[in-house]
Amino acid sequence: MKQRAWALVSAASLALILLGYPPPVQALNDAQQLVVEAWRLVNQSYVDPERFEAVHWRQLRQQALEQRIESSGEAYDAISAMLAPLGDPYTRFLSPSDYAALRSSTKGSVSGVGLQLGTVGNDQTIVVIAPLDGSPAAEAAIGTGSALLEVEGQSCASLGLEATAARLRGPAGSRVQLLVRSPEGVERQLLLERRTVDLQPVRQREFNAQGHRLGYLRISQFSEQVPEQVRDTLTAFDSHGVEGLVMDLRNNSGGLVDAGVAVAGALLDGQRIVETRTRSGLSEERQAPPGQLFRGPMLTLVNGGTASASEILAGALQDDGRSELLGSRTFGKGLIQTLIGLGDGSGLTVTVARYVTPSGRDIQSLGITPDQPLPKPEPLNPGGEDDTWLAEAAAKLAGELA
Repeated sequence: MKQRAWALVSAASLALILLGYPPPVQALNDAQQLVVEAWRLVNQSYVDPERFEAVHWRQLRQQALEQRIESSGEAYDAISAMLAPLGDPYTRFLSPSDYAALRSSTKGSVSGVGLQLGTVGNDQTIVVIAPLDGSPAAEAAIGTGSALLEVEGQSCASLGLEATAARLRGPAGSRVQLLVRSPEGVERQLLLERRTVDLQPVRQREFNAQGHRLGYLRISQFSEQVPEQVRDTLTAFDSHGVEGLVMDLRNNSGGLVDAGVAVAGALLDGQRIVETRTRSGLSEERQAPPGQLFRGPMLTLVNGGTASASEILAGALQDDGRSELLGSRTFGKGLIQTLIGLGDGSGLTVTVARYVTPSGRDIQSLGITPDQPLPKPEPLNPGGEDDTWLAEAAAKLAGELA
């Protein structure tokens, strides 16, 4: 009877195929459904749908589902493999721990060694955008532009960006071994102890230069609380009689775009901040509200670690004539990502838009050239007593006030 029933089912399936109907589809298990959901979310939001045709995007989903996928780990591997052909290091899968860590960083803290990473070149070399202030990486003097070669003996080139970043994070007190190469070509083996790093994204102080009262405002990352802290700082500077402002965006690798736009809104008076362009070709202009919290002259320090949301702010200040930029060329990240959660606690970051500065500059892979380059070597401790770039900016600003 069982053989006869199977024969009847097979005959029915064949009849459906001959009539032009697809064969019956087996129900997907939870792990397979996670892969399909990740594919769907990227498919509906990725900034460059033309890229899908080039990489045979639908076939990638089918190839993923043809593999054995019965566990979360197998689903995670399948999603990462499915996204890899897009060639976009910013569109990537996040394990539950990585997703939680990234969400935590937008709220002002992170656990690990404190390295902000990116990729450059055709070989996607993993480089340091910036070390976080006060982090183990900063204390080990791992500078912007250093190449990260190995983590725990594993090649970063084979691991890729996200897997490398994941291996750097971990419980406070644990240790991780790195092989890094400085921009000058010097390789070092380092053993760093992970710890919870308070990002302290906004730091400020007041000081005198050539008889003028100046304010120093450093923003190291754009997290949720940054706009309010910046507004409080600017209000205090104004009430204390601060005449000029030095804003420091060095080693600020970005963060929340809306936070960077909000800070620009506090410094510009009704001027354009940024134009974003989505996959559908739609453009949205972001404009500052009328009025400014600080109207005095200002200068802004930037370097190769200034990226993403901080480049939006720097580009707006430069294009609108609000502030000259001093330092070195910025990183050049003109893409915007969104963070999307999946049902099991994992997630995705997906590139959803491009942006241009108020004058229409697309800075992706190009960066922003400062109005006044400052001499090398670059100070290792931004805002510290031996910060020659800050001293030069302060002298220039005081001269303008005089």
